[in-house]
Amino acid sequence: MTGTVVLGIESSCDETGVGLVRDGELLGDALASSIDEHVRFGGVVPEIAARAHVQAMVPTLRSALDSAGLAWHDVGAVAVTAGPGLATALHVGVAAGKAAALALGVPLYGVHHLAGHAAADTLVHGPLPEKSVALIVSGGHTSLLAIGDLVRAPIRHLSDTLDDAAGEAFDKVARLLQLPYPGGPSIDRAAADGDPDAIRFTRPLTGQRDPALGFSFSGLKSAVARYVQSPDPGISTADVAASFQECVADTVTRKAVLACQMEQVETLVMVGGVAANSRIRALAEERCSAAGIELRVPPPRLCTDNGAMIAAIGDLLVRAGATPSTLDLGARSGVPLELAQLAG
Repeated sequence: MTGTVVLGIESSCDETGVGLVRDGELLGDALASSIDEHVRFGGVVPEIAARAHVQAMVPTLRSALDSAGLAWHDVGAVAVTAGPGLATALHVGVAAGKAAALALGVPLYGVHHLAGHAAADTLVHGPLPEKSVALIVSGGHTSLLAIGDLVRAPIRHLSDTLDDAAGEAFDKVARLLQLPYPGGPSIDRAAADGDPDAIRFTRPLTGQRDPALGFSFSGLKSAVARYVQSPDPGISTADVAASFQECVADTVTRKAVLACQMEQVETLVMVGGVAANSRIRALAEERCSAAGIELRVPPPRLCTDNGAMIAAIGDLLVRAGATPSTLDLGARSGVPLELAQLAG
């Protein structure tokens, strides 16, 4: 089936995202964020996020259709994030996806949030190669994945973080430095005025006995906390932010390039909210170029959670002839990424 307009709905955390994709082309999208409502809590409150999704869902659907110049009757399939994420938030999106598919009489596809992140890159750079490595760096995940055909083949995990994800570490360190939530953009801005070599934070899991591709950021967060408690008067907040950011960038890009070499692949796809970080993007480009590896990174707006990425993975499923999900599809707050489509 080709030429099908796929409507994608994302509601796994604090962004209500809707996108429309046909044959790999993004036709239009819209995004509503409740992040301002979470700032005073220093993190996302599930109940607040769910209520915001309920309020934003219909206006965001209308806005996405308007941006694409489409009407409801143009939609030929619906894809929705069914997991992982905040349970209360996911339920809103899944309910909206079911309602749209049922009302329009079109197939429904429940998809994995992280597969959507990987698919976002195809909207910019075209189909993924036959084999690639994906580095997913986000608020809840830091993983290296071996990817073949994104929707037809199982996805193989090369490594996952043992504790805090990179984005979670950014949020916690920003709080230690009294920088605004969310921590990723705040630290990126502060680091621009700092010295990345001011403090040499130990690179996590880089010892000879450590897993070569392993990730762990809890110890780094603790190291920053210890430093903040007894600061060097000559080291500024900007220096701490830059040194922390450099440690994360150095660690994730070094291990990502190593994964490509171990898997003997020539393409690294870097996705997820933390992939919007300017230093991580720059260092990944530098190291991939030196290693002869093609780096594919979506623009920042497609790195963070959005509906376009869910429409993109739905579009790939439709074109692959995947069996649609049933209306028994449920939200699954915790589910490993093994297949792009979630059963239901």
